Amino acid sequence: MSDPVEVIWHDLECGRYTADLPLWRRLAERLPGPVIDVGAGTGRTTLDLAAAGHEVLALDLCDALLEALRDRGEGLAVRTIVGDARAFGLGEQFGLCIVPMQTIQLLGGAEGRAGFWRCAVPHLAPGGVVAIAIADSLECFETVEGGPGPLPDVIEVDNVVYSSRPTGVRVDATGFELERRRELVTPDGRLEATRNLIHLDAVTADTLEDEGREAGLRPIGRIAIEATDDYVGATAVMLRA
Repeated sequence: MSDPVEVIWHDLECGRYTADLPLWRRLAERLPGPVIDVGAGTGRTTLDLAAAGHEVLALDLCDALLEALRDRGEGLAVRTIVGDARAFGLGEQFGLCIVPMQTIQLLGGAEGRAGFWRCAVPHLAPGGVVAIAIADSLECFETVEGGPGPLPDVIEVDNVVYSSRPTGVRVDATGFELERRRELVTPDGRLEATRNLIHLDAVTADTLEDEGREAGLRPIGRIAIEATDDYVGATAVMLRA
């Protein structure tokens, strides 16, 4: 049975990113478990940490993504829960809470992040750490249809070809709008194309540290995550309970 289409798109657009994985592994090695992975998706970070021997709870809004994660994590110390990063209550504590790949910038601005802080702090064990990745500066661009631009990400699943091409990054009133053109070609040659938009809130490391202090946490440093050919660089902001 093939994965649902939302799993395929998620894997294609997010699953190949690996530049941050060594950071999460180092943090998990230094802190007592378990780890909670906020915005876990299909398990890009969860499965990497679990394969290294860590117990991980994966939280995401989309059960279809988590179902794929559960299938892929069979035999590993992985649990999943469908939940909103702005409103979750699990009744347990964690040594490390990671929020990778700009998930914090998808929460709807300061109000959404306030919900995250209210939830995250009670779930930290004494001395526990929250580590949050935010995108470094994004370069705006606009691709004219049929014109040059970034190459698409492409995958073939069950004889269907999926292609996702970045077509624009624009500044808006509260952050950035990222646009992709998604295409799939069926075995009989039929083409389906859709426009996918993602909004990233504008937020700085200074802002996250200030918000964390207000929530009762102590900033303990920042770590740069290098850019790759396909992904912008990021900064990981870390705060301790």
